[in-house]
Amino acid sequence: MLKVGITGIGFMGMIHYLAYQNLPGVEVVAFCEKYNQDRLKGDWTTIKGNFGPQGTMMDMSKFACYTELDDMLADPNVDIVDICLPPNQHAEATIRALKAGKHVFCEKPISLSSDEGAAMVQAAEESGKMLNIGHVLPFFPAYDYLVEAKKSGKWGKLLGGSFSRVTEVPKWLPNYWKMDICGGPMLDLHIHDAHFIRYFFGMPHTIQSVGRCQNGDAPEYFQSQFLYDDPELVVTATSGVIRQSGRPFTFGFEVHFEKATVLCDLFMNMPLTVLHEDGSIEKPELPAGTDTLPFEMEIAEVLRSVESGVKSEKLDGSLASDALLICHKEIEAVLTRKPVAVK
Repeated sequence: MLKVGITGIGFMGMIHYLAYQNLPGVEVVAFCEKYNQDRLKGDWTTIKGNFGPQGTMMDMSKFACYTELDDMLADPNVDIVDICLPPNQHAEATIRALKAGKHVFCEKPISLSSDEGAAMVQAAEESGKMLNIGHVLPFFPAYDYLVEAKKSGKWGKLLGGSFSRVTEVPKWLPNYWKMDICGGPMLDLHIHDAHFIRYFFGMPHTIQSVGRCQNGDAPEYFQSQFLYDDPELVVTATSGVIRQSGRPFTFGFEVHFEKATVLCDLFMNMPLTVLHEDGSIEKPELPAGTDTLPFEMEIAEVLRSVESGVKSEKLDGSLASDALLICHKEIEAVLTRKPVAVK
């Protein structure tokens, strides 16, 4: 039985906790929360996000509760530290946990700084412990369907795709627009698609982006084109926030193969749909589940990684670092309004 301590009781900390409840072989035994200690007492009612359940009252009596991370790291009952802190705290918390001999599962983004991300990966290598970064998108059944279709080669050559992720301004997230604390829509929202694009298509060599900004440096709403050596590979993404409250959170894709187009828009009543070259339309059945199902699948992958000692292809820190680099290049392209070389 692997035992987990979650640090940061916010929306993602709650979602992770709910996902752990549905998995065998793992148990949440501890929480650490420094900034809102009412949550250590069980009041999660102020927790909210752009999907899924809202917070409620919790019985915390069965957990070890800490206000300082070092105290939780000293707990011999904790095998894995699940980090759901603000992004600017990811690197320090991760490196401390790895040095304390704990495996780490850290929410995206890996960090706000590429140098810090590299230091996290190096710390994992030196510690011999596993570092997994929680980019959950590959575990959504519709996106996993894409990956399996590509691997099978059944529809011929992959020709590209467009990805979208848009929502209202998340007023429940403090410091959202501060690039050195949260990272704005680019590093909080779009990085999911940047990660999947890197995983699915590989690393682009150049990025072109246009968008509008908040505070002069935080891209608010933007469109990006990712350029590859193959001129037939056309990959784009649209992401960001809309200022009007009530704009529903939507995300989806349209991906082109030689012999089929696959499209889906979650939360907008567009189920996974395949348009075949003969004109037929297929709507594949996907696994049914709750809002936490992709997170359950993601955490199951974390557990396999820890138990086997083998890095996860989907959650590896180096892949997460590449996604962060892509986003930084997109920021540069938005601010300069010029194409930017990735490497």
